[in-house]
Amino acid sequence: MSVQERKQRERAERERLIVATARELAEQQGWDAVTTRRLAERIEYSQPVLYSHFRGKREIIGAVALQGATEMAAAVRAATFAEHGPRAKVTALARAYLDFAERNPAVYDALFQLDGGLPYAQQDTPEPLKDAFAALLECLAEVAGDGVRPGLFTEVFWASLHGLATLTRTRRLLPEDAEQRVELLVDRLAVL
Repeated sequence: MSVQERKQRERAERERLIVATARELAEQQGWDAVTTRRLAERIEYSQPVLYSHFRGKREIIGAVALQGATEMAAAVRAATFAEHGPRAKVTALARAYLDFAERNPAVYDALFQLDGGLPYAQQDTPEPLKDAFAALLECLAEVAGDGVRPGLFTEVFWASLHGLATLTRTRRLLPEDAEQRVELLVDRLAVL
């Protein structure tokens, strides 16, 4: 291995460590606790080393969001792959999405609430974000209904899931009705 390859590998490993530590700290204490000073202390590198990888917290949030998008797409695909029939697939998608949001609140915030400097729904949207949307679209396209653009239907269904995830997390909805909400969403929005 050349010196250049070793340096690139070490740089990539430092970057993974920064992102993992930021994510861990955000999940434990919230995003306000994630500062470059705290990250530098936790990973035992200087702040200038952090800044050589990320220009600041915004870019770190963006890196966590991209990682989260990849994980969410995988979770949705795994859940829907195991099911047969449109209704079962859409229900599995909804549950997987809501479960991901509940289990990963800081990552979910990085994806959908905080400014990570990432463009959404644009030509230059990063591939992991496009793929997360594609994971939803793959399942929802077949239940959009006649005359409804699958992408538009996916946006509306996704917005509904996002609303449920956000309102549930902030305790604005009764937890005992969670399953009924999923059933209602699937029954009323999807053409099954």
